[in-house]
Amino acid sequence: MSPAPTYIRWFEDLTIDDVPLVGGKNASLGEMYRELLPLGVKQANGFAVTADAYRDAISAAGAWPKLHALLDDLDKSDVKALAKAGRQAREIVYACGLTEQTKNEILAAYRTLQEDYGDELSVAVRSSATAEDLPNASFAGQHDTYLNIHGEEMLLDAVKRCNASLFTDRAISYRTDQGFDHFKVALSACVMKMVRSDLKSAGVIFTIDTESGFKDSVFITGAYGLGENVVQGAVDVDEFYVHKPTFKQGHRAVLRRTLGLKQMKMVYARNTARHPVVNVPTPEADQKRFCLTDEQVLTLADYAIKIEDHYTARRGRPMPMDIEWALDGVDGELYIVQARPETVASQKSGTMLEEYVLKGTGEIVTQGRAVGTKIGQGRARVITDVAHLSDFQPGEVLVSDTTTPDWEPVMKTAAAIITNRGGRTCHAAIVARELGIPAVVGAQEATERLKDVGVVTVSCAEGDVGNIYKGEVPFEIERTDLSSIQKPNTHIMINLGNPEIAFKTSFLPNDGVGLARMEFIINEYIKAHPMALLYPEQVADAGQRAQIEAMIEPYRDRGGNPGAAFFIEKLSEGVGTIAAAFYPKPVVVRMSDFKSNEYASLVGGRGFEPVEENPMIGFRGASRYAHPAYQEAYALECAAMRRVRNDMGLTNLKLMIPFCRRIDEAEKVLAMMAEEGLARGQNGLEVYVMCEIPNNVILIDAFAKLFDGFSIGSNDLTQLTLGVDRDSQMVAFDFDERDPGVLAFLKAAVEGAQRNGRHSGICGQAPSDYIEIAKYLVELGIDSMSLTPDSVVKTMIAVKELEDQLGREGRSESLAAE
Repeated sequence: MSPAPTYIRWFEDLTIDDVPLVGGKNASLGEMYRELLPLGVKQANGFAVTADAYRDAISAAGAWPKLHALLDDLDKSDVKALAKAGRQAREIVYACGLTEQTKNEILAAYRTLQEDYGDELSVAVRSSATAEDLPNASFAGQHDTYLNIHGEEMLLDAVKRCNASLFTDRAISYRTDQGFDHFKVALSACVMKMVRSDLKSAGVIFTIDTESGFKDSVFITGAYGLGENVVQGAVDVDEFYVHKPTFKQGHRAVLRRTLGLKQMKMVYARNTARHPVVNVPTPEADQKRFCLTDEQVLTLADYAIKIEDHYTARRGRPMPMDIEWALDGVDGELYIVQARPETVASQKSGTMLEEYVLKGTGEIVTQGRAVGTKIGQGRARVITDVAHLSDFQPGEVLVSDTTTPDWEPVMKTAAAIITNRGGRTCHAAIVARELGIPAVVGAQEATERLKDVGVVTVSCAEGDVGNIYKGEVPFEIERTDLSSIQKPNTHIMINLGNPEIAFKTSFLPNDGVGLARMEFIINEYIKAHPMALLYPEQVADAGQRAQIEAMIEPYRDRGGNPGAAFFIEKLSEGVGTIAAAFYPKPVVVRMSDFKSNEYASLVGGRGFEPVEENPMIGFRGASRYAHPAYQEAYALECAAMRRVRNDMGLTNLKLMIPFCRRIDEAEKVLAMMAEEGLARGQNGLEVYVMCEIPNNVILIDAFAKLFDGFSIGSNDLTQLTLGVDRDSQMVAFDFDERDPGVLAFLKAAVEGAQRNGRHSGICGQAPSDYIEIAKYLVELGIDSMSLTPDSVVKTMIAVKELEDQLGREGRSESLAAE
């Protein structure tokens, strides 16, 4: 290729140090083209029109004084004045056009691209500002992009329009807020071959979890068609997670996936001169399947990890990335079309833990995807279009179908944001994170349901689902300085069953998860009885049978039993998410412990369960696993856990058997697990048993020969010691874990485990509810306590104080470093 001309730079001639010359987007594309293309990260070729071309065009037209007159004294809080000044500034810049030399060089470079890709070449023309894509400020969406550009006339016009977009209302407002001088920022246009994702799919990747700041995940979103709909939040996207540490070890598995509605897709239009792209409805069959295969998800994860590792090494510090990808429908290849530093989640402090906690409840008006973990309140204000933005008052909750960058000046004054459409990487979500306000996206019909509601509470503090409550629901903000907390010798673990809050909860000071309840995942993500999934034809209720058929329909093309595939995938993804969140710390998952009445309440469960007078002490726990009525279902549980440990590589997962009454029962269960590929000791697998039946304590020496550890279940141990049905309100006053008889069993359990060299822990409610029980267990020398998340910090502090009184030395690990 000939030496670079004055106003054009090819990607191969650029590095990340060229931001002043060609802006952040172009500099990054050049860096990747030079350094990452050889590593297998695919990228389409292209060139940058330098910032000097923009400056020289305005100078040649003598337009600088006019721009200064418009912007020097502009009050950007005046929405109408901002809109007027922005419109006039764009008109001035567009009218300046391009110098003759710039035009000639652009066209010469375009013809070179045509020689490489053919005369039918279409290009994308994107804006790259000289102050954008910085580690602490993202200009994403501030400037314009033009897709499916054909021919020389359309190309030159698109470059001029990109130059003019330096003065969009949102860009003017953003620069003012970030402290950038309007006239020290210039625009460089990016011209690159279009990836034909209009025929396939496109989306966004983050190498960090955008809500919690969890840094060990690759978060991929996508939808069919060109990627603008994903970026702008026009569709509800598919979501995928991949765990970076185990991926780097060679394990190739998708950690978790969520199917989005993908309502429409952006494709090439026939009348390319006036409207080069158009949105069309996504076919129903495509809406019901993921826009990427697992293999493609893993390819994108590989790209993302290589990009992050390169930029981290280049900058000399961790550099989580925000990346755009596209799947070409012609050659079937995946391409990276943009990469920039992530600027919100990666900036969070590691020493101060802030939690928003609802202290009441109320009527839920609508729900969607939670963005962030905060809670906001205000009067709901429905805005239907840009023309009505001036109606919005600061401190209100902005409710809209979707948002675009033009809305940003108003979004900055909102208490919270709610949209009908969009995923967690849409425009509204990105801006909300950057502003530090809660947002709920993809809340269908929100604009209708919230039209006349008045004041609402927008809660993103309850997991992935964002709830909008009617009225002001009380909440508190709990802040913990982790740098002031020292770890006690006693391991403090967490009770956790909800995968949606796993990443967030992992930031609490902890030594892992002492109890991950499988029942929550089955209830929330599977919803159906496992035997009904295996044998839907045996479900008598036609409505429930139809529900099950709908659940398993997407799994029919995988071979084998579709119900089994559905159960294994959903359960392994839920458990895997929790194990990944705390990796490499231990995560103890209790195998299912529904009682027969609880199993019967699952979809299709009634016909597979006995009717018992007292399910609390009936067909539950270990007694089910090798029983003919449940054995096939237990095999599915084992297959899911095997997938987590072997395929996902999450060998920090330990398994625990609940409600194991007798020694021979334990032996049968362990033998069955071994047959299902979960042999104790194999691949480092440890198997614990719940110590919750008096017989577990009495025969602890015998149980210790079969299991690696004991976890005391104080709820069941208390009810069976005192003979109290904990579900009965009539005798609730008799249920007390502090009773001397219960304490005697606790003492015998801890001492028995110690005597046999086995791990001793407690995962019941007692130490969370009563600090005196926690202190009693510390004095006994218990190895670990697993607590509800809300009691972890206070219990850790109390345990450390007690250990100090007992003269025990603490651990040296720093909580802030975690």
